Amino acid sequence: MDNLPADWPLRERSRMIRCRPHVWHVQTMGQGPDVLLLHGAAASGHSFHRLGPHLPGFRLIMPDLPGHGYTRAGGHLRLGLDAMADDLTSLCADQDWRPMAIIGHSAGAAVALRMAEIMPRPPCAVVGINAALGPFDGFAGWLFPKLARAMATGPFAAAVVTKLSSSRAQVARLLAGMGSPLDAEGVEMYRRLVSRTRHIEGTLGMMAQWQLEPLLERLPQIAVPTLLITAAGDKAVPPRVSQEAAARMPRARHVALPRWGHLLHEEAPEQVAAQILPFLQDNRGALSAV
Repeated sequence: MDNLPADWPLRERSRMIRCRPHVWHVQTMGQGPDVLLLHGAAASGHSFHRLGPHLPGFRLIMPDLPGHGYTRAGGHLRLGLDAMADDLTSLCADQDWRPMAIIGHSAGAAVALRMAEIMPRPPCAVVGINAALGPFDGFAGWLFPKLARAMATGPFAAAVVTKLSSSRAQVARLLAGMGSPLDAEGVEMYRRLVSRTRHIEGTLGMMAQWQLEPLLERLPQIAVPTLLITAAGDKAVPPRVSQEAAARMPRARHVALPRWGHLLHEEAPEQVAAQILPFLQDNRGALSAV
């Protein structure tokens, strides 16, 4: 963990795990049934460090996704939705983790639902926070994936993006543009992430390989109890995305919070936990039929 800053959130709870094809950076905290927390694109497991203390009674497992944060990707073709879900399922089996629930933010919610489809012991519940369960709208839907693919294949793309986006002021503008103007500490953590070329490479690779449509088509067949929480001020993923997804799923419920933005769990961890805890308790002993 030589590359992990001494003041990184929850650093004392970090460890590196070799589980092919990646070398994972994972943080754990608490005691009780396992709950897996999956961050979104361009973030890392650190994004749950404010939410974690408000979820007592569980062992929280917070990995950095492949290529993100301090997880070293073992293959640049393993950064898409299905590949990430497969590799996380293998990691859980390797470590004998048995998540009774999976909590995912943004793209992490899509990974959580995919894992619920393929895990030998499916979770009893899935929670999505501002879940990215819809394609980009209009022109952005055509441009962004193609731009990511083009940049991911360029030898200097990640270095260019890092240089353009890693100033404190630029990071603060990016976060505010998602409806989440974080405090100075929050901005600094993301500044450090986007200053890492490997992190940008992982993010671009994830965007380039992201194929969401097959999962969206299967939503009516995903019967795991699911809670989708949205924030009214989310400028990255409109709340209607979760509302429409919940309407297509047999055991899903949508809760709309009247404030905050895309990084809802970092801005208002107590309010998010107040929605999650009763849901987990209600489904703690449920059998998931996927």
